[in-house]
Amino acid sequence: MSGRGPAAGAEGGVTFGHTELPEEQSAALRRAIRLAWGTIAFLLVGVTLVYLVMGSSQAMKAAWAEDLLSFIPPISFLVAVRFARRRPTTAHPYGYHRSVGVGHLVAAAALLTMGTFLVLDSGSGLLAAEHPPVGVMHLGDHVFWAGWPMIGAMVLTGIPPVLLGRAKMPLARTLHDRVLYADADMNKADWMTALGSVVGILGIGAGLWWADSAAALFISVSILRDGIANLRVASGALMDARATTVDGDEPHPLTGEVDARLRALPWVEDARSRVRDQGHVFHVEAFVVPRDGRAPSLRELAEAREAATALDWKVQDLVVVPVEELPEEMLPGVAAAEGEDERRAGAGSR
Repeated sequence: MSGRGPAAGAEGGVTFGHTELPEEQSAALRRAIRLAWGTIAFLLVGVTLVYLVMGSSQAMKAAWAEDLLSFIPPISFLVAVRFARRRPTTAHPYGYHRSVGVGHLVAAAALLTMGTFLVLDSGSGLLAAEHPPVGVMHLGDHVFWAGWPMIGAMVLTGIPPVLLGRAKMPLARTLHDRVLYADADMNKADWMTALGSVVGILGIGAGLWWADSAAALFISVSILRDGIANLRVASGALMDARATTVDGDEPHPLTGEVDARLRALPWVEDARSRVRDQGHVFHVEAFVVPRDGRAPSLRELAEAREAATALDWKVQDLVVVPVEELPEEMLPGVAAAEGEDERRAGAGSR
């Protein structure tokens, strides 16, 4: 990072490419970067602690593997932010905003791969009726059950991620950053991993040999589910799916707001846009039909662009295209009734 901050532009403002961030987003980005570094520092301690006490427990092994995977989202976020700040070039005329999507895809693929491996590993242990031994530990003259330090380690490493996740989630929405959102979502769910491990260890202590493998399987399925959900959203964004909210569940409302703003102009009879999610920002192609077939002036086109880009910092990369009629080959579903296509798209994205 430069000495002026995480993404300082030529005038000293924080930027993603050519897009200068408002103060709210600038502050959110600085806080998100601090939290990402804090998460990495915590994970270094947590992974070391769990490794030292995990013994032969399948549940502890799964929790340790999940902690290792947890390094990927914050590192991907930091790398993506560093690339996204770069200005567009001749070779990259749209800028480097897609670095967020690449980072999201890498994190999702890692989750999916490790989740699949752990489901097979813990499932085979359960089917083979493996009895994991949890012995004793010596500390000076004291001898105690090795399950207690395991439980202590999971309690200590299970609480901070939840707090980190809750702190990151609103920042991810403010920045429209899916890597940060995936990281926050995983952090918030970490308490389930810790609880599952504790239940598995207590089960071994109670003589329930299957409890450890069952807990490991529960954690593994959680990792696999995260991987599938994130892979769906990341691959959809990279394949130029329509812009959606940061969680990928709904069409982004800015698309409709841009159309409504353009239709409100006195010389515009109709308008419809197609919007692609570049990462933090959107690329908007707005097609407008002038009233009475009159060709708009350059001033009117410039005012239309300014009116639309004033809606939100994410829509500065916008072009206005005057057309005689809305082109269905570029706007699939334009002939559908108002709102019908929105409902179809929302159902299809789930």
